[in-house]
Amino acid sequence: MPIPTTSSVSSLVHPLGEFPPDSIVFGKSEAMQSLRSRMDKVASANVPVLINGESGTGKDIVARMIHGLSPWKSGPFVKVNCPAIPGTLLESELFGYEKGAFTGAYGMKPGRVEMAHRGTLFLDEISELDLALQSKLLQLLQDGQFCRIGAQEDKKVEVRIVCATNRQLDVEIENGTFRQDLYYRINVVNLRMPPLRERRGDIDALVQYFLEYYNRKYNCRARMLSSELMGTLQKYHWPGNIRELENLIKRYVILGSEDVISNDLVTRDEQEFFNPDINLDGPISLKALTRKATRELERKIILKVLQAHHWNRKQAARTLSISYRALLYKIRDAGLPPNRSTRRREAPVGAGIAAD
Repeated sequence: MPIPTTSSVSSLVHPLGEFPPDSIVFGKSEAMQSLRSRMDKVASANVPVLINGESGTGKDIVARMIHGLSPWKSGPFVKVNCPAIPGTLLESELFGYEKGAFTGAYGMKPGRVEMAHRGTLFLDEISELDLALQSKLLQLLQDGQFCRIGAQEDKKVEVRIVCATNRQLDVEIENGTFRQDLYYRINVVNLRMPPLRERRGDIDALVQYFLEYYNRKYNCRARMLSSELMGTLQKYHWPGNIRELENLIKRYVILGSEDVISNDLVTRDEQEFFNPDINLDGPISLKALTRKATRELERKIILKVLQAHHWNRKQAARTLSISYRALLYKIRDAGLPPNRSTRRREAPVGAGIAAD
């Protein structure tokens, strides 16, 4: 059976339909210029690449650019969004299956690994793979072989693997959810995507790019944002990074009013910080309100750091620059659940921005 061609899988296009120019992708920050230099060097080498970064920072774009700069650019670029495929189906999606391998397998089906032959396999959010699949991926990285479900023999494949994650894999290893040997295999070269709040100098150029793009796409004539609103964008903390900025500009172009941006940012900021309910009918205790606001803000900070480290309390304590014992006390004092498993049994505490 012939190996599927590029047209049968993923083509080298930006989610917007085209690649943004390099000046937009990499901007002018020192961190992004360093990333571009590393990317240019690694693109031509047939080694695995691990891209780290928060959701919405552009990991997908960099993965596609690596493929486009590589000697295998004429081959397929195959993306696997690991969290989007249920765990029970992910193995067959990755490695394929033979006829009769399980109920409903009425014919042979090649997997994404096989489709990426002589091209690039991009595993987005690789931390979502379970340990059994991690073992099979390790075999692929070690000897270039894999086995379809239900097959008796291994198949050989030539594929360049690029992985991405918004998690800290060293923490996942400590928690026992990610294989250390696989981490060393995929982390030959590491590219870190800085969050938008670390490259604020690129916000103006990104706004102009998205504005021009969506004006063309939707046949609109939205004007450049006012200096006041641009100042607000510069101060905002951007939890959703470039994707959040892109969606705001898209909404502005379609609806034609700066209020859709400013009102949305105000609402999000209010959700991030304590908003006291003050009764103006009687005397107000500034000291009591300030103490309450401080406790609530501290609680939110601790919760956010715990969530970022997937409830690894030792790692959270190091990030917060406090002792482990102090963190345990603050967790109890704030009424937070003592660990992640307890938290899952309780009602959700707070909400966050959706991931990739």
